[in-house]
Amino acid sequence: MQGTLSKLKATHTQPIQYKLPIGDELIELNEYIGKHITLTHTGNIFCCNCGKKTKKSYSQGHCFVCMKKLASCDMCIMKPETCHFEQGTCREPQWGEENCMIPHYVYLANTSGLKVGITRHTQIPTRWIDQGATQALPIFKVQTRLQSGLVEVALAQFIADKTNWRNMLKGVSEDMDLKACANELIPQIKHKLDELAELFGATAIECLDEDVVDLSFPVEHFPTKITSFNFDKNPEVSGVLQGIKGQYLIFDTGVINIRKFTAYEITFSA
Repeated sequence: MQGTLSKLKATHTQPIQYKLPIGDELIELNEYIGKHITLTHTGNIFCCNCGKKTKKSYSQGHCFVCMKKLASCDMCIMKPETCHFEQGTCREPQWGEENCMIPHYVYLANTSGLKVGITRHTQIPTRWIDQGATQALPIFKVQTRLQSGLVEVALAQFIADKTNWRNMLKGVSEDMDLKACANELIPQIKHKLDELAELFGATAIECLDEDVVDLSFPVEHFPTKITSFNFDKNPEVSGVLQGIKGQYLIFDTGVINIRKFTAYEITFSA
């Protein structure tokens, strides 16, 4: 089978069911755990937006031209607190309306430890699965991406806002009482929440009382030492598939972040 890679698709079951998109085909990956598979990069990369061949991938699968023009590739996607939609400078205002000026959630997650993150309401629980979280808890619902970023920055003074992917892949973090963590953290940012209420309105930020979501990943063996595959350095990734967590395939020979190589043309064999 041959085609361009896209990020892993996941279904929230126990354990999570993964599919690997290659071109128009979807491979049921869970069925291959414990089996030897090979992914081979053909040397071709085709922009995931315009389809043109590109020598280098930018912003997870784009050519340079698309990376520079698309709102989804702007820096404010990585740093939502810098959203500039209301300044009238969004690269694609309609895209911004549909993706940024909509409800977002601020959440706590247990990935490589306790972290804070944000996601669109349409990306629950996909965002948590992609990060390899074993537990997640939405704590705030806000009206826009900018607001979620500002709340996240406030909480990031006290806890991590990034996942240590190496630690995430080495095993399952011990369960945390995420509700207790939230009850401890929220009073510490009350002054910031009050400021945001004055700026955006009293109903802009809603404090939630949700249940913790548990996630279980299909992993038979966790690596003790992390060796990372890179198609730009070695076109062949081969070994016994021992598990899948986040956007990573875990082999007995190393790990690979599938999302990082979006738009790379590969062949799949087992």
